[in-house]
This record gives sequence, C-alpha cells and structure tokens, in this order.
Amino acid sequence: MKRSLRPLFLLLLIIILFAAMLTSSDILRHGTPSIDLESRVPIRHLPPPQINVTLLRHAAVEIGEESISHEIQNLLNFRHWLHFQNLLQNWFRKRRFQPGIMSELTRSIKLPIDSHNNNNKLQTNSKNKYSSCAVVGNSGILLNRDYGSEIDSHEFVIRLNNARVDHFETKVGKKTSISFMNSNILHLCARRGGCFCHPYGDRVPIVTYICQAMHFMDYTVCNASHKAPLLVTDPRFDVLCARIVKYYSLKRFVEESGKGLEKWGEAHDGSLFHYSSGMQAVMLALGICDRVSMFGFGKSTSAKHHYHTNQKAEHQLHDYEAEYAFYRDLVDGKRPIPFLEDRFKVLPVVMYQ
Repeated sequence: MKRSLRPLFLLLLIIILFAAMLTSSDILRHGTPSIDLESRVPIRHLPPPQINVTLLRHAAVEIGEESISHEIQNLLNFRHWLHFQNLLQNWFRKRRFQPGIMSELTRSIKLPIDSHNNNNKLQTNSKNKYSSCAVVGNSGILLNRDYGSEIDSHEFVIRLNNARVDHFETKVGKKTSISFMNSNILHLCARRGGCFCHPYGDRVPIVTYICQAMHFMDYTVCNASHKAPLLVTDPRFDVLCARIVKYYSLKRFVEESGKGLEKWGEAHDGSLFHYSSGMQAVMLALGICDRVSMFGFGKSTSAKHHYHTNQKAEHQLHDYEAEYAFYRDLVDGKRPIPFLEDRFKVLPVVMYQ
C-alpha cells in the first residue's frame, strides 16, 4: 500500500515545482503584480504641516533695531550735523598760537563752572582765581602715601581721565571739582546709554581737549545729555601746550642723544607726538588758580603706571621725561617757561612725591 502511493507523491511534487518555475518566469517578464492596498488597508489623510505663528512673530523682531534706532536718533536730534560742522569750523579757525590765551582761561573755563555752581547753590569763589587747586595725576606712586586729606583740603580739585576714587579715598581723596579728560575718553563714554561719563557724579563739570577732530561728534551727542557743563578747551590753549612740551622734548633729545634736531621726529613719530592729559591739566590750573599742588606725577620702578589699573607700559606718543622737566621748572620758579608771555606770572607750584 505504501509503495503504491510513493509514485503518485513524486508526480505531484514534480507538477508543483514546474508550476512554480512558470510563475517565476512570468514575474521576470512582466514584473511584480500590483496589489490594491487601498481596497484592503485604510489610509489616514494627515493635514499639511503648519508654520508656528508664535515663532514667526518672534523671528520677525529685529534684535538690534532698538539700539540702531537709538544711534540714528542721537545723530539726527539736536541738529547734530549742523552743530558738528559749526563747532569744527570755529575750532579749526581758532587753532593758532596765541600766548595770551592763559589769561583767558578764567573766562572760558572758570566762569561757566562758577555759573553752574551758583545755579545749584554750591559754594563758589567770587575772586578772579581759585585760592588753591590740587591736580591729581594717576601715577601708581600715589599708593605709597596717604594724601587724601591733603588733596581734599584744596578749594578746587582736578581729576584726570575718570580715574577711580572708590576704595582709594585715603590715597587720592574724594573731592572732585572738575573731571579733566582727553576726548578719547569722551569717545568711549559716547558709546554708553545717555553718554554716561560721570564716575564723580553727573553734576561734576567735565573739561576735555580734542585729540581728533571727529570727536566733536561725540561732544555734540554728549553735551545734550549732560546736566553739568561739558567744556572743550580753546584750541589756542592746545597749541600752547603742544609747543611747550615739544620744546622740552627737543631739548632732552639733543642733550641725551647728541643728534640734530631734524632727527627728533624719527624718534618720537612727530605726527603722533602729543602732550599728556596731566600736562594740560596742570597748565589749566596755572591759569585759574593762585596756588597749584600736584599729586601723582612721576614714576617709580616699584610702582604701577596707574594707581587704579594694572597698566604697565607708558604711551609712546607722550614724552613723560620732558614733561617732568617742565614740572621741575615750575616748582623751581626761577627758570622762564618757553612760549608764555612775560606778563603772565607763574605762581607757586608744589609737587608731592
């Protein structure tokens, strides 16, 4: 019985294999037959992706728009461009040598300051000059002494380039009558909101001298927001200071190098050579004060360059040694100061070391 079924089973297997070969051949010729999935599997129709409206609204906001708008308004308000042009023209027109300018400093500097102090009901000096002035330099030698009380005892105190007094009161005092600075400092202040440039209080007058003509734009912007006077020194005064410092620098160069005067420009990059802020502040004090005391002028190998910073190197555009020679002549009181009128009397100067 089992033997009779085996031939039938083999015949059936051969038929199945032959049918499979035919099917495979048909697939290769005609491709895979399509299957109608839609009729068998239901498909979900998803809605198209949506853009987030909240993200759109926030992305459309210009991050710097407010600061740009503020900057443009600063340039457009108060007739900045016209005012800038007028200031620059007047300044350049007056830029010449006039030794008599020292006698005009009480009118151009002291008078506006006294007027401001009167309006704010502060004590003022009705005399032609202040009785005593302290010019506080920024040298690190100030840390070697406690001059705070001595400085504050003067009627008028001049500080330089926004040097800090906080935490240094015993060394440098805390009284400030004017903040004297070069226009590079004012340029940095102009970048701040409201042109904030008042480490000594916003009612302390500021006196600045112009290092670059473009800084008059900073002056026009800042002057509109300042409660206290913001005064620019007379360009004739600037020229006088430049000539005095150059005289002492030329003298020092010839004596120390033995070279001719024509070589001085190469050693000091004549186009960039400039007096320091401290030098002009001392000159200003000579014009508006009966007695001048100098603090923080000089250097020491054991002291920092500035008492309030970690700066170590001096600016190459200044000849500090030449300025120190000028200060020594002021203290000595016996040597004539070049370019000053004979009628201008240099009153006693004391330099505290």
